[in-house]
Formats: sequence, structure tokens, C-alpha cells
Amino acid sequence: MNPMRHPKRAALVGILFVVIGIVYFGVQAIAGWPVDYAGVTMLILLGVAMAIMAYVLVAGSTSD
Repeated sequence: MNPMRHPKRAALVGILFVVIGIVYFGVQAIAGWPVDYAGVTMLILLGVAMAIMAYVLVAGSTSD
């Protein structure tokens, strides 16, 4: 049984990490702290990678 009938919904898993990265950047910028650009970049790219991985796994699973 396919866990998700629509593989595009699986890509939403990665959006969580992208949102966390944007919030992480926003809090630092608004508070006037030095922005950790490496951390923001890694969180956003982790979200992109997670979205692609989830899409591939769900799209490649059997639809029994």
C-alpha cells in the first residue's frame, strides 16, 4: 500500500526545514545578532534534499 497517493505531497516534508531556516535567519536579523549564514544555508539545503528524497522514495514505491 502506497503511504501517499500523491507523491508531490511528500515534497512538503522538506518545506519544514526551509521554514525553520528562514525563521532562524529572521530572528537573528531582527534581534540584531550576527547572522549565521552557514547555518541558514545548511538548513535550507537540508530542506531541499529532504523534499527530493521523500518525493523519490514515495514515487518509486509500489502502489499495491
